[in-house]
Amino acid sequence: MTHFRLRDVLAGTGGTLRGTLPGAVIFPHLERNSRTIQRGDLFIAIKGEQFDGHDFVAHAEASGATAAIVSEAWAAAHPEIAMPLIVVDDPILALQRWAAWKRDQMDALVIGVTGSVGKTSAKESIGAVLSQRFKVYKSPGNFNSEIGLPLALLEAPDDTEVMVLEMGGAYAFGELALLAQIAKPDYGVVTNVYPVHIERMGSLEAIAQTKSELPESLPETGVAILNGDDFRVRAMANVTKAKVVTYGLGEGNEIRAESVRTDGWKGTTFSITLDGQRNFVKVPFIGSHGVLIALVAIAVGRSLGMHLAEMIVGLQDPSVQVRLLTVPGPRGAQLIDDTYNASSPSVLSALGILKEVPATRRVAVLGEMRELGELTVQEHELVGQRAGDIVDLLVTYGEDARIIAREARAIAQEAGRTIGVYSFGESEREDLISLLQNELQEGDVVLLKGSRGLMMEQIVEAVRVDTKTGTPGDGESAGDEGSVHGA
Repeated sequence: MTHFRLRDVLAGTGGTLRGTLPGAVIFPHLERNSRTIQRGDLFIAIKGEQFDGHDFVAHAEASGATAAIVSEAWAAAHPEIAMPLIVVDDPILALQRWAAWKRDQMDALVIGVTGSVGKTSAKESIGAVLSQRFKVYKSPGNFNSEIGLPLALLEAPDDTEVMVLEMGGAYAFGELALLAQIAKPDYGVVTNVYPVHIERMGSLEAIAQTKSELPESLPETGVAILNGDDFRVRAMANVTKAKVVTYGLGEGNEIRAESVRTDGWKGTTFSITLDGQRNFVKVPFIGSHGVLIALVAIAVGRSLGMHLAEMIVGLQDPSVQVRLLTVPGPRGAQLIDDTYNASSPSVLSALGILKEVPATRRVAVLGEMRELGELTVQEHELVGQRAGDIVDLLVTYGEDARIIAREARAIAQEAGRTIGVYSFGESEREDLISLLQNELQEGDVVLLKGSRGLMMEQIVEAVRVDTKTGTPGDGESAGDEGSVHGA
């Protein structure tokens, strides 16, 4: 198990101890949320956009924390605190130093995964494949930020052979370079460059530049695994010293899929040629986009000397397609829960899945896509045009999503199709839920997808049906970058 020893905390953070603790003390967890403290934990007071963890040190102590990591300024201003404190210049910087320190203590190979869309699915598929031969640790959830990645790295067991770490870097230049300084990846995977967070970055070229910081950070002995079908990603071969391996569907990719065939809920089949031999592969991923999820893992596994036969076993892991869940809905309807987030490429891909699965009626519940800046109208129109070709019933959520509704209706009319279209604002969530509960029927397949800020997972929970009781869900959901628990 991973524990946090006091001497390692002090060595890693560069902090000093104020108060008295036994030299051999071990903290079972590192926790930044005072509400989930367990007895014996180490609390770290992180200042975020909305809350300052220093305001909750007393609550952490009352909840059973043994000690807290705090800033020098706060410690000096609170001499009355009797709780043992590990005093540092800045808790976030100290957390990052500590994670980098731990990375240096480990012999593990580190694989960093970034991209605009599909980071988590790529991380899961790579982890599933490599676990057939190696002791693998994957960063939990979407712990991929300047805070989340260090927390994830600290959780890795000491005997880990390969770490697969998701790396964000979507908001500013230098973010991925910072994460790379902490994790020191040997391999770097870039899935794609799309207009996600373009409102913050300004252009696709700027987004590509931020993502290129990962392959640029790799050593000469490393490997850059690049999606060769995305010309912006392929161009990153020019900024890295590492060996380059490309994957994709297009000609010229070293790891390439051909003869792709989708079989609805049964999965996807394709062929891949390795060492001059053509192999036919079937994976349980829904939709042709699942081929890229498989290819990126095969590219990494191949670079580590694995054989295709053992890699295919890992790709059967049901946890790989982590973002796409199917759950039962009212009166026998089937819900495709892809609500984690939305960008135009990911929505178009999800609509492609909806088109490929067997259904009496195809229904899409699409929320607005945010942080698109000057591309907002264009990207929503693109999604609406695709939806108009595919769906029988369209429900939109959020003001910008009305653009999707308008375009879908127009496209369907041009094709001589009649589709149902409903639009709801954010304040009308309950009305949207009521519509779905009353409208859905057996044979319907329903895609639900929208930007993270809309919290559309709550719509799924309200509409889904408990197969044991036959009753709707309770609408509860939760989850964020929170704590690190000893693994």
